[in-house]
Amino acid sequence: MNRDQLVGALILIASIIGILVYGWIVFFTEWALMLLQLTGFIAVAAVLGILAWIGYTLATTPPPKPIEDIEKELEEELKKVGERSGEKKAEGS
Repeated sequence: MNRDQLVGALILIASIIGILVYGWIVFFTEWALMLLQLTGFIAVAAVLGILAWIGYTLATTPPPKPIEDIEKELEEELKKVGERSGEKKAEGS
């Protein structure tokens, strides 16, 4: 068994144990309500945290250049390349 398979097997075993412990706490102890509240809070906080990160990224990222500006830059570069290749042809003649 290589290292990746060993890590995969350990993750599988840990997950199954986690499911069993979670189920036992929810159905057979007095901590069920607290665990469900904590689980719900963590899930909602994770989703809202991701949304906040997306909002921050959108708010702080500068807008892209208009396509017209990019087209002008490409045309200028193509003209420069064309002039250079014309100079090389003239030198080679």
